[in-house]
Amino acid sequence: MNYFIIYTGYVLILSVLMGISTWKLFKKMGYHPLFAFIPFYNYYIIQKETNHPKWWVAMAYLPIVGPIMMSVFHLFLMKKFRKDSFVQKLLTVMLPFLYMAFVNYSKDTELEGNAFQLTGEVDSKKKESFLGSITFAVVFATIIHVFITQPFGIPTGSMERTLLVGDFLFVNKLNYGFRMPMRPVAIPFLQGTIMDTGEKGNPKDDPKSYVEAVKLPYLRLPGWEKPVRNDIVVFNYPDDSVHVAIDRKDPYVKRLVAQPGDVMEFRAGKLFINGKPEQRMGDAQVQHSYELVTSSQLDIPALYNIYGFLPVSEYQTNAGFTYIFQGLTDETAKDLGELPQTVSLTEVIGKKGEKDISYYPDIPRSIAAQQRVNSTKINTSSTIFPINKPWNTDWYGPLRIPKKGDVLQLTQENLPEYRKLIVQYEGNTLENKDGKISINGQATSEYTVKYDYYMMVGDNRDASLDGRFFGYVPETHIVGKPMFTWMSVEGLFANSDSTYQADGLKFRWDRMFKATNTGDPDKPSYWWLAVLVLVLFFGWDFFTGLFRKKNEE
Repeated sequence: MNYFIIYTGYVLILSVLMGISTWKLFKKMGYHPLFAFIPFYNYYIIQKETNHPKWWVAMAYLPIVGPIMMSVFHLFLMKKFRKDSFVQKLLTVMLPFLYMAFVNYSKDTELEGNAFQLTGEVDSKKKESFLGSITFAVVFATIIHVFITQPFGIPTGSMERTLLVGDFLFVNKLNYGFRMPMRPVAIPFLQGTIMDTGEKGNPKDDPKSYVEAVKLPYLRLPGWEKPVRNDIVVFNYPDDSVHVAIDRKDPYVKRLVAQPGDVMEFRAGKLFINGKPEQRMGDAQVQHSYELVTSSQLDIPALYNIYGFLPVSEYQTNAGFTYIFQGLTDETAKDLGELPQTVSLTEVIGKKGEKDISYYPDIPRSIAAQQRVNSTKINTSSTIFPINKPWNTDWYGPLRIPKKGDVLQLTQENLPEYRKLIVQYEGNTLENKDGKISINGQATSEYTVKYDYYMMVGDNRDASLDGRFFGYVPETHIVGKPMFTWMSVEGLFANSDSTYQADGLKFRWDRMFKATNTGDPDKPSYWWLAVLVLVLFFGWDFFTGLFRKKNEE
């Protein structure tokens, strides 16, 4: 309910600005000045007076799409008053209410006359028809992108071989319930930043693609299913240090291995849920890291022809060659173990009780001394969660996943496990002083959880930055469920941890339009859906043209 109250306030503010900056223009068009203040109806009048589709008004205040449509309506209105030069159009788009107010209060502003040169009128109508088609295409694509399905690419190998590096997915946003946009004013099709304009590889200094100041609370509309164990899920990376807005954080794709209330544990690299070995889906290509020692050098490109790209580090030793494979399935590991030149094949498993910990680059000692800080700082995003446990990716847990309504008994021991949940995800203040815990200024020893939480882990178990490092994923961060792979290109993204790379770019035609989340090893193809979308998208103008011609006749 808070979402709609705040959004109603946002609409009313825009309507007041619209009215203040255009009421005289509405009066000159023959309408009562107060009509300029009425949401939707003010834009309806503009569409009516400029002979443009009136049903576009329905999109005037939609998140993301609304600002596009408002700019279009403002341009139509300014053209009605002969303000249609390039500079005037630019001012209308960049400074809408300021420039329209300037026109509104100018004494010499007049309506568009009826006398036109015939050739100029024809050229103008052709140009306007073309721009209208482009605008509709952009708006239509934006609505699909924001409200129904969104494309995502896979640049890393955390889900190999289930999902491949270079796969491009369409993600259904409706299955789990559509999450309403929390930054409604944004540039369409851009997730976080616009472009790399500052320090290379540092997105913190890049311009954002959305307006941070205009923000709305979390709201998810009802869906027809809930995320369950073994689903492949797209979610926003919880530890994104660049974007505060949940829906603007980097998108990640992993497998949901533990749902609310489950107890998750890794023993020697094997996953257990509620004390039992995990039940894998038929399409889950779970991988682990292996060390392969051979008496002679392997022909890695030949292996790629058989198995596809396998990230591997190669080292030459006195005894022969050592290969550290980032991730191999059980079947692939067995095949490599049977090669004639194989000396040994060992799964790489961390030591029990040895903690996975990562540090930021060392701060120079002189600076550290001046700032009175340690010369090293723990990178919590890449250090095992929770930070006070002696766990690693192979020996992890047991860890219980919180669910909505859980009453957490807070202690000094488990506070590192729940601090982020209480403060970052559920918006409270927490103070831990002199052994006493206070939440929102009140001393307490318990906390009631507001949301459901999930544990996301990559199928490529030893090459995945996942929930074992950033912790639980709250329901607020879930984007949707991948539907199918619409394109797949091998070699598009390089792997810096591999001695060998894929040999050039190669389209994987067999993966295109294949279903993603069925759980079956033999996945159906959605090529018919792709054809239908293309026909609708490119055939719209053709069919509307036929109806328009019929009406004119």
